[in-house]
Amino acid sequence: MIRYIKGKIEHWGIGSISVEIQSGVAFDIFVPDTSGLNSIPSGDEVQVFTSMVVREDSMKLYGFETRDEVSTFELLISVSGIGAKGAMAILSVLKPKDLYLAIKSGDSKSISKANGVGEKTAKRLILELKDKMEQIAGLEYVIDDKINIDPQGGLNNSLVIDNGRQMAIEALISLGYSMQEAKAAVSSVADEGLREDEYIKRALGLLMRG
Repeated sequence: MIRYIKGKIEHWGIGSISVEIQSGVAFDIFVPDTSGLNSIPSGDEVQVFTSMVVREDSMKLYGFETRDEVSTFELLISVSGIGAKGAMAILSVLKPKDLYLAIKSGDSKSISKANGVGEKTAKRLILELKDKMEQIAGLEYVIDDKINIDPQGGLNNSLVIDNGRQMAIEALISLGYSMQEAKAAVSSVADEGLREDEYIKRALGLLMRG
């Protein structure tokens, strides 16, 4: 399983990029249409988190900017009727946190905005994933209790996420701490709005003190 690829952008276009690794081999990688990976200049270094989808007649790599996107993609393709193409379409219109919110609130209309995903498929997706989205590493968002659907089917909500804490949790996990330990330590840091390195430093202090 190829979990990430690090190298130089050899070429790019909307929906796909080619990354050349040090050995001189280039990988073609499919990416969401709205991904920031689409606009990285040729020759720049990049790290792409990937998921490999193997079929009888093909073997393709799908790439993302974050591990949350990879986990979300792999959950999406586990849903009956949603293949890699459908999952990429959904992730082109909804980031993981937005999809999480749509699933929790039963907002099938936001999901069905994805190209090729109908209302019926969106409702099945919500049914199958409503208890699974929280399995994604680090994907826990503080959601306002007053979430509601407006008359046009859009979301009225207050979504609060501290990116510094999110990145600190992922960094601690990469250092060998469990998800539970990392979340508990970072959550125990009282100050808000810190940089990732400050959260990590303070969380590590708590972990080392036991």
